[in-house]
Amino acid sequence: MAERLPPEVESKLTRLQALQAQYTRVTQERRAVESEIGEIDRILGILGEVEDEYVYRAVGGILVKVEKEKVVNELKDRKELLQLRLQKLKKQEEALRKQMEELGKQIQKLRGVLKPGGAG
Repeated sequence: MAERLPPEVESKLTRLQALQAQYTRVTQERRAVESEIGEIDRILGILGEVEDEYVYRAVGGILVKVEKEKVVNELKDRKELLQLRLQKLKKQEEALRKQMEELGKQIQKLRGVLKPGGAG
């Protein structure tokens, strides 16, 4: 029969699993934001080549004629917001990674103490 882990180790393992899940969510969100920024860059590149003053934007099931400058400004604003979000996500990702590393070290230390013949 397998030995049951002490409550302190179980608690830290549960916390580590929660951090890993949160890290995965933040990483996925970061990738989605990076993808959207890339898409905006591509669209801005295409719009930069368009010489017309007006372009068409899909709104629901129809195309609406709008000023190109308005669309470009909206896209630039959206990109700026996304870049701020991206910075925040990268900081979160780094903080979570550090927390996971620290918790992993604590768990290894506790496991070493608990093993027969271990220190302590």
